[in-house]
Amino acid sequence: MSFVVRYPDRTLLIDPMIQFAREELDHFHQVYRLIEERGLRLGPDTEDEYVGILMKEVRFGREERFLDRLLVSSLIEARGHERLSLVAAHLEDTQLRIFYERLARAEERHREFFVEIASLYFPNGVIEPRLSRLAEIEAKAIQSVPFRAAIH
Repeated sequence: MSFVVRYPDRTLLIDPMIQFAREELDHFHQVYRLIEERGLRLGPDTEDEYVGILMKEVRFGREERFLDRLLVSSLIEARGHERLSLVAAHLEDTQLRIFYERLARAEERHREFFVEIASLYFPNGVIEPRLSRLAEIEAKAIQSVPFRAAIH
């Protein structure tokens, strides 16, 4: 929703971003229900060092910031896909494995979604080099943060 609020003049992103926000909230609700069913409690949200490193690379300037936030979001979703897929592959509980596989597929779609939104406003010749640069930074970020049980 921050994209919609921050860039209301980017009308091509408003409906897709609202739909994206709804889907993410629905996924959160599904996870919450699983937590509840298992008699567990939702833990407090903590600052994500990995995301913080990536966000420090977001440039200033309206256009640069817009592009970078989209591409950083794409990279974060790609890692979510990767991690959820790994978890799913090692689950013996069939119902839970299917749930994680479905979430992993959604994260992959979300990775593509952010690049598609970027392509509505920027040429590929601008997107690809910046995405490559951010991916290099992201690879270093992954190596530099402590291991923890988290999606992103």
